[in-house]
Amino acid sequence: MTEQQTITATPKYNFPQPAIETSLPQRFIELSIHSLKHVQNRPFQLNQQTFQQNNQKEQIQAGRVELQHIPLKRRLEETAVAAVDTSSIKIGETSKGILIAVRGASIWKKKRNYRYLRLGPFIFHITDENRKEVYNTLQMTYFNSSYEQNRQSSPSLFQMPTRIANLLERWLQNTLSKTVSNGLILFDGSLTSGIADTPSQRMKEILDNTRKRDNVVLAFSKMTTLRLNGYLITDVLLGYKPPYLFELSGLKPKPPIVLLGDVYVARLTKGNYAFRLDIDKKVPVERRVESIEKLLGNDLLSQSYPETLRLAHIFCTFTANEVIAMQHFIARKYNLKIINRPDMHRLLFGPFGKGESCS
Repeated sequence: MTEQQTITATPKYNFPQPAIETSLPQRFIELSIHSLKHVQNRPFQLNQQTFQQNNQKEQIQAGRVELQHIPLKRRLEETAVAAVDTSSIKIGETSKGILIAVRGASIWKKKRNYRYLRLGPFIFHITDENRKEVYNTLQMTYFNSSYEQNRQSSPSLFQMPTRIANLLERWLQNTLSKTVSNGLILFDGSLTSGIADTPSQRMKEILDNTRKRDNVVLAFSKMTTLRLNGYLITDVLLGYKPPYLFELSGLKPKPPIVLLGDVYVARLTKGNYAFRLDIDKKVPVERRVESIEKLLGNDLLSQSYPETLRLAHIFCTFTANEVIAMQHFIARKYNLKIINRPDMHRLLFGPFGKGESCS
């Protein structure tokens, strides 16, 4: 692992290079180095715990919901498809806090070629003393609008990995919205806003930027808690031959939750796989259907999921070997003493002890 190797892309598959503000990734590097300098010569407990994003319970009422079946066909006219995803992982603990790593990836498909841009890993030592400074500095570096200044205090120590990854994800989404034209931009998750890590104004600005360049945002949720008549919406089978959508009209979010997209269930290939799909409310209905049909004609789909978005997830996810490399890099670079604290669940309960992550 090379020190602070943060932005990589193969020369053959480089993104077009417009004038993009790069202060946020630069600040990630600066804060990463600054936070790690304060961890030197401390005991270091190895750990490997992935944090899931977008796992908050959806506060949406689905009482009298109407279903509208929308059949789809492939449109083969060439259209750019781009996707973004980020991930975070806890790689260890110190006596003062936690060591985490964050990484993001953008994937761009055009003319049968996939290109990628990968940012990270950014490694941080987060403590109760520095979490407010780290989070607010990253937030104000790019999202410096006045509406951010009056928001709630910084996240808790446990929330920091996902919240930092979310800041990077929003920055990558906004960057794509300013570089792609007449294309499809795929988000991981929903277009639900009004929650702590997704302020409504921030998401509205991203969607506004995409529309200015004639793009359409399609947000795929791998998991959803939204139910219809007691069933998860993705489990409702209508007996139609895929590919098709069905729209859920009549959803009522509970304040302060805001739905910036209309909600669909997308079953795009044969089989029992389906996903919640949010499409920008301000996009005309005809263009929404056209966008999904262009996705069918321009991207590979397996199990109803776009390959571009799948690759974004794969490129940002940490492998076990990468975690080991980061742990040993930190230990050597900052003279940390690796220790193995006893697992109290295993110690007390033997084979019946499942550890902290399962308690």
